[in-house]
Amino acid sequence: MLNAAEQIDRQIEALRGQTLPPERILVVDSHSSDDTVRRAEAHAGVECVVLGPGEYDHGGTRDMAIRRCETPFAVLMTQDALPADANCMAALLAPMADAGVAAVCARQIARPEATCRERAIRAFRYPDESRAWGKADVPALGIRAYLLSDVCAAYRCEAYRAVGGFEHPIATNEDMLIAADFLAAGYRLAYAADARVWHSHNFTLAQEYRRNKLIGAFLARYGARFESGEMGEGLRLVREVSSALVRQGRPGELIPFYAACAAKLLGSRAGRRQARRRADG
Repeated sequence: MLNAAEQIDRQIEALRGQTLPPERILVVDSHSSDDTVRRAEAHAGVECVVLGPGEYDHGGTRDMAIRRCETPFAVLMTQDALPADANCMAALLAPMADAGVAAVCARQIARPEATCRERAIRAFRYPDESRAWGKADVPALGIRAYLLSDVCAAYRCEAYRAVGGFEHPIATNEDMLIAADFLAAGYRLAYAADARVWHSHNFTLAQEYRRNKLIGAFLARYGARFESGEMGEGLRLVREVSSALVRQGRPGELIPFYAACAAKLLGSRAGRRQARRRADG
């Protein structure tokens, strides 16, 4: 967490109020300048780990947190995610009844203040039907087979350690890489549509560009570990979201949506070029 003072109390209280509350809550703070740590530690039983400046890493920090767990399962949740109801954790862990499932991700619901296009994007990426899949399903799913989001996800600790954990250091998408590792090792993954968390962003075009520049660099480096289908999935998103906005009587949202798509595409291409230049020396 970083400067999460406005969110931490509500998040911890929501977790404590679950029908299946966590046995332990570990807050990893990335050297916040506000009172995130003080607020977190004010909750009885909450443990805080404070990182030094520049120590946060997408893979390494999460790896440290999971390896501290002595429970069969570990749930990762970012500071800007909030359980939408008291059944979220129970629904998230339900697919773990299948011993072959190594990880489960939650359904992300756009916040009330989200734009119509952001709501449509979340609805496309996180549908209302649960599913589970394994290595045999990868050719049909393509890039979707690896879309395991650490915004809110549960991991089977034994399986996590068996595949070596998150790769690090890494700037983004550590969840996609470990999804590939799980599938390659014969485990299954699951998406729990009933495990709902509030999570969405109203990014500016500059933010979309920077974020997708990181993703582009990531895919340039690790793309060979995933099945093809990335571009096809992007085009499907554009078609589905465009249709949803028209059906909802929001054609005015199409222009900013297409602008955001262009920023993402340009950022991704810039990241790929940058990664190739670095690889070439």
